[in-house]
Amino acid sequence: MNTALIVIDMQNGFLHPSGENTYPAAADIIGNVQALIAQADATGAVIVHVADRHREGFEDFEQIHLPVHSLSGSFNAAYYDGFGPRGRKREVEIVKRRYSAFFGTDLTLFLREQAVRRLILCGVKTNVCIRATAQDGFANGFEVHVVRDAVNTNRPHLGEAALEDIARYLGHVIGQSDALEMLR
Repeated sequence: MNTALIVIDMQNGFLHPSGENTYPAAADIIGNVQALIAQADATGAVIVHVADRHREGFEDFEQIHLPVHSLSGSFNAAYYDGFGPRGRKREVEIVKRRYSAFFGTDLTLFLREQAVRRLILCGVKTNVCIRATAQDGFANGFEVHVVRDAVNTNRPHLGEAALEDIARYLGHVIGQSDALEMLR
């Protein structure tokens, strides 16, 4: 089955110690996400790097609930060291302005053009962008897998609730070893 690795919001704003929305636990998943990317690259799986970026000086409905963040061209919007497109065989970037990597982007079209049926999601934050992307992936007819060991959030209780919802209603919550095997 054609599989795509969806790497969500591995950006300075969430991961760098001086990032505007960083939290200590974010660093805990770096090694696992890097291992997933390396495996996907080695086997020729599609890698989709998703970045949250907003336009400075323009209205943005997301800012009704959140402070201004991840402004295009800023340090916080840039990928954290070692993440983002690096000239690998089959990787692309999707820039989003909402929680879901599907909303307002061409991700569905791109994945369908590549005959992808299975998604493996990793990155931050479990209860926000991971969950929203999982829900939209399911709604668009993809088989969704979220890697428990490669996602996290600054609100662990909400992260656990999101993973429970994903496993019950939207797809599968899997471990790192299962994800690596699916990417073979």
